[in-house]
This record gives sequence, C-alpha cells and structure tokens, in this order.
Amino acid sequence: MPLFKLARSYAFVALLLGAVTLGSLVGLWLGPEAEAVKPLGDLLLNLLFVSVVPLVFFSISSAVAGMTDARRLGKILLAMLGVFVATGVVASVVMAIGVSAFPPAAGLHVKLGEAPAAETTSLLQQIVNAVSVPDFVALLSKKSLLALIVLAVFVGLAARAAGDKGGPFRDLLASGNAVMLKVVGLIMYYAPIGLAAYFAWLVGVLGPDLLGAYARAMALYYPLTLAYFFVAFTLYAWLAGRWPAVRAYWKNIPMPALTSFSTGSSMASIPANLAAAQHAGVPKDVAEVVIPIGATIHMDGSCLSAILKIALLFGIFGRDFAEPGAIATAVGVALVSGTVMAGIPGGGFIGELMIITLYGFPPEALPIISMIGTLVDPPATMINSTGDTVAGMLVARIVDGKGWRAACEPVASQGR
Repeated sequence: MPLFKLARSYAFVALLLGAVTLGSLVGLWLGPEAEAVKPLGDLLLNLLFVSVVPLVFFSISSAVAGMTDARRLGKILLAMLGVFVATGVVASVVMAIGVSAFPPAAGLHVKLGEAPAAETTSLLQQIVNAVSVPDFVALLSKKSLLALIVLAVFVGLAARAAGDKGGPFRDLLASGNAVMLKVVGLIMYYAPIGLAAYFAWLVGVLGPDLLGAYARAMALYYPLTLAYFFVAFTLYAWLAGRWPAVRAYWKNIPMPALTSFSTGSSMASIPANLAAAQHAGVPKDVAEVVIPIGATIHMDGSCLSAILKIALLFGIFGRDFAEPGAIATAVGVALVSGTVMAGIPGGGFIGELMIITLYGFPPEALPIISMIGTLVDPPATMINSTGDTVAGMLVARIVDGKGWRAACEPVASQGR
C-alpha cells in the first residue's frame, strides 16, 4: 500500500518528466523545424495567462478579506519582504563568488551592436505606472499584474472592514477563488502536451544559441543556478521546517519548475505554485499573499543574472571585479535591479540600463548584457518562480512558528 501511494503521488510528475523528455528528443530530431509544434505550447501558456488575472485577484482579495487579525496580515507582509531581500542577497553573493573564481569574460569575444533607445520616463513615473492604471479595463491584463495586486489588497481590506454587510461579498471572493483553482486544475490536464511542445521548440530552435553564444558565461550560470536551486532551496526548506518540509517541498515543486523553465514566465507558474505551496503545508492565507506578489518582485534568478552581467562587462572593459568594494556594490545593484525593478513594466531592461549608467559603461554595452538576459532566461525564471514557494514556507515559519505545518497537515498529506 505505501508503494502504491508513492506511485500515485508521483504519477503526474513522472508523466510531466516523460513529456519533457519526449519533447526534447523531438526537438533534437526536428531541429529548427520544431517551430511547427510551438503553437501547442503557446496554447498552454495562453490558457494559464487567461486564468492568472482572476486567480490572482480572487486569491489575494479573499485571503486579505478572510483575515480576522490585521496584525497577522502585517506580519505576513513584513516577513515576506524580509525573506525576499535575504534570499536575493544570498543569490547575489553566490554568483559573485562564482564569477570571481571563474571570470565569465575570459576568452569571450562579442560584437558591439547598436544600443536600444533609452527610456525617457522617470523612475518615479515608472513606479506609479507599475502600481496603478488609468482605467479599470487595463487591470484585466497580465501586463498590469502589480496594479491588480494593489487593488486586490484594497478590495480585501474593504470587504473585511465592511463587517456584516460585507459578508456576502467575502463569500463571493472565497467562492471565486475556489472556482478559479478548479479551472487551473482542468488546464493542468493539458500540461504534458503543452510542456512537451515547448521543450521541443526550446531544444530544436534555441538549442544552437544556448550552446554556441556566450559559451563561457553560460557554462558558469547554468551549473551554478542549478546548484543554487538544489542546495539553497533545500536549505531554506530545512530552515522552515526541517526534513519534513524539505520532503514536502521537493515532492511538490516539479510542476512549477517545469512550467516556469519551459514558458519563461513566473506569472504563468502562479497557479502551479499556489497548489505546490498549499500541498507542502503553507497556510492558505500565507500562500495566497506571498506567491502572487513574489511572482512580481521576488527574483533570486534575476539577482544571479545581474551579477553575471556586471562581472561580464567588468571583464570585457578591463575593470577589476575582484575588489571587495566592487563586489559589495554589485550585490546592492543586483538586489535593486533583480528585485525592486522586477515589478516595473520593462523592469528587466531598466535594470540593465541602470547597470550601464551606474558603472559608466558605454551605451554599446547594453546589447551585450541584453543577450545574456535572453540566454539565461529559462533557468533564471525557474529560480524566480520556485523560490516563491520556499519563501512562503519561510514566511509561514516566521509568522506561525515551528508548528506552521500542523494546521495544514490534512491538505499537505494529500499531495498533488
């Protein structure tokens, strides 16, 4: 019986891994012709993006509205921000050590191209545009996810403050959240086909670029990122709840990891992350706050890539990155560009532009690190996304103490 339960728990994961393997083999066989199957992967991505806007709204607003203790919400938000910053610093330091031991620019020859036009909008205006929109219909887009999160928090607070009169509306929010989770569950039945198609496209069409261009930088980033994925996230899960939490994390994380790696989107992975966090024992109110917000501002993978970009430019332009002052500054820049800027529309480009201007590199350096950003996107997104789940576990540990999994044990024991 235990063997049967184990097989049943991992059956869907095995199906996904088999689909990814099959898709990769098809990509190797078809080569560039694998472009033909990409629409099957786009269908999965489109379905997830269509569901993510109502899912985020209902999950956050219902979680906030259902909290009877305003201090608990404040504790969750403060703990969340602290965890996001701490893990971002750790990721940045890890890559700083890596690029110091294995300089990515050694033997790298690149052709400088024309830099994209600089963004004329001020940083303050960019932030305003990120957290608000001029018309309600603009909220119904994944491009305005941060603004939608802000509105969802306000709606949840207002529903809770309305008292008895807000009761039916709070029930509506909770019901909407339950329905959207079921919608996502239905979409997941198509996931093996969609992920297989995406991996066929990744291997067949992008494989030559991933293996050929910037080989030395990629030879550093990919192994170090995978090491961070397995070692750091295991450590975070252990800190959150010792070995039971570690087992729960790795049992439930394959689906978010595969989704984010193949689609290159943290937002598309929100549904899978919410399910993984709750099945791992993260309290519902914690998961429904941390996961959606983390998809926009928690970017350990982006911090890793920011350090790589800075070290690469230092090497190309003959600057010494090994000095402690240079490394400390780079960690601060990576934290801002990889975490704070991530919530701003076009934040990846703004973060790269900030690196160029802060260090005084010529404009021609911008396309160099833009290419790096493209090549490291799959593993960076995977780290960004799966880091939200373990961050939820750490937040639960801070807010609820050592016994944070006990209250959710019935859900956690069901698996996926």
